[in-house]
Amino acid sequence: MDIHFLSDAPDYRDSNLTIEFAALVDGRRVPCAISVEALEDHFGAQTYDSAGWIGAFDAGRERIEAVAREHLRVTNGMPVLLKSGHFPPGRVTVE
Repeated sequence: MDIHFLSDAPDYRDSNLTIEFAALVDGRRVPCAISVEALEDHFGAQTYDSAGWIGAFDAGRERIEAVAREHLRVTNGMPVLLKSGHFPPGRVTVE
């Protein structure tokens, strides 16, 4: 399975409190998202607005995409919604 993430800017969705991003799975666009709760719990989002959540996403993008990649593999390319429980307890170290 060939999985690549698009470098497009992520989008905030207030209807479900997520930051959305996209992957290409075998050439097909697949929507992915992470909850703002996960960004607050694990990626240091300290402002509670879209700019703060997108900033936390950008800082943790590499790790977020790695977890999304695993979910895409397991589900054979189905859309992904990452929540706080998808990450180990505590803040993710961003290097």
